Parts: sequence; structure tokens; C-alpha cells
Amino acid sequence: MTARLPLGCVKAVLIDLSGTIHVADNAIPGAVEAISKLRKSQLKIKFVTNTTKESVSSLHSRLHGIGFNIERHEIFSSLTAAVHHLKNNITECRPHLMVSEDAKKDFEGFSTANPNAVVIGLSKHHFNYEAMNTAFNLLLKGCPLIAIHKARYYKEHDGNLALGPGAFVHGLEYAANTVATVIGKPEKSFFLQAAESIGVAPENCVMIGDDARDDVIGAINAGIMGILVKTGKYRENDEDILPISRAWCVEDIGQAIDCIVDSLV
Repeated sequence: MTARLPLGCVKAVLIDLSGTIHVADNAIPGAVEAISKLRKSQLKIKFVTNTTKESVSSLHSRLHGIGFNIERHEIFSSLTAAVHHLKNNITECRPHLMVSEDAKKDFEGFSTANPNAVVIGLSKHHFNYEAMNTAFNLLLKGCPLIAIHKARYYKEHDGNLALGPGAFVHGLEYAANTVATVIGKPEKSFFLQAAESIGVAPENCVMIGDDARDDVIGAINAGIMGILVKTGKYRENDEDILPISRAWCVEDIGQAIDCIVDSLV
């Protein structure tokens, strides 16, 4: 699947973080240099992430520590999108937060007493019977279920794949006979908000990510071109599910950036 983007079409690049430019506290080889090369092109850039393991501030600090020159405002997080959803769609929202302690920093200002919504992200200590049962009973009382994302799995620092929150969200949906509102990738609204945040039409954006479904197909469903990289959670033949137009597969972020820069006129 040769990556030959339409000439002169790309005006902005959306870039996944974990698995695409870094894994845990290690930059993917060549990623720092690739981002620097992209900046010289003057294209608009947004780093889009589903991560719920840490707050945006902590994530920003960690990326700087790895060596990436990324500004905080350049990160568009599913946590940020979730906060926006709670403020605009649930009256006097009081969330029951199934997220990490650090991620809770992004929900400052919300009261959590007498919850009227269940918000679930990736938080390993919440994925046990007692915590899931607490959420289940809140759902039975009529609380809506808000899934920050429903990722199937992600790549740990040791190289192994680990369960994402998707299976646990599905379990709560099944048990409580409800349907979650999903905020992050691969939801169309997430990608459209990311494109809107940098003032570029979806058809002039390209998304780079390591997840064929959540990153690339999700972007395509929002009218955005997609490039799959063979790093992070990529598994052999993932590219086979991609549509033959508006999607390409390359080895890594370096090759993806080269293809994008080569398409400029």
C-alpha cells in the first residue's frame, strides 16, 4: 500500500501519541526528528490521544521529558472532550469517575457527591468486581454511562498488549441494559472537534496512528485521510481492513511525515 497522498491536499496533520511517536517513556526511533521535520513544513499540527491514564498536564510534561517539543495546547485529549461533553450535556453533572487519580485533575470543578453520571476510562484499579458493581448499580438508578473511549487494547512498556477499557464498557452496557456515550476515537465527533480546533476542513487533514480501527478508519469516517504506522499496537495485516482510497500504511512516523511533506506543492 504505497503512500502517495494527493498533491497539495494536506493542510494539517493529526498525530496519535502512544504507539505512534512513543511507547511509555521511550520515543519511537526517529519520531523526534520526524516531528521537527513536519514543523518546518508550516502545516498545522494537532496531537490527538485517547489516553486516560494521566492528565493532559502530566502527559505534556512526560512528552517533554522524552524529548518532544510539543506545546500543551497542541494536545487534543479524549479527557478534554469528555469534560466538554459533561459540561454541555448533563445538567449539574456530578460524575462517578472511573479514571486514574492523575486523570481526575482534568475534572477539577466537578462535584462527585451523589453521582448522576458514570465516567469510565482506563483505570486498572477500577476493573474489579466491587468497583464495577458500584458503577452497575448507579447505571440501574438511571445514570448515563460515559465512556471516554472503548479501545480494545494498548501496548505496555514491556512490549505486551494489555486490555483497554472497551471490554469493561461493554460489560456494563450488557449488565445494565444501556448504551454508553463514547467520547474519544474512533468517534466521528472527536475527529471533527480536533480538525475544528485548528481551523482546517476535515478533507484537508491527515491522521497518523498505530490503530487501524480507532485511528485510521475513525478518521476516514470523519472525512479525514489516514496513515497507519507499523509501530505500537499495530499487528500484522491490520492494513488489510483499510479502504483502498484515503488510507495508506507505512513503517513508522518518519515515513509517514516524509510522504506528507512530499505531497506538498
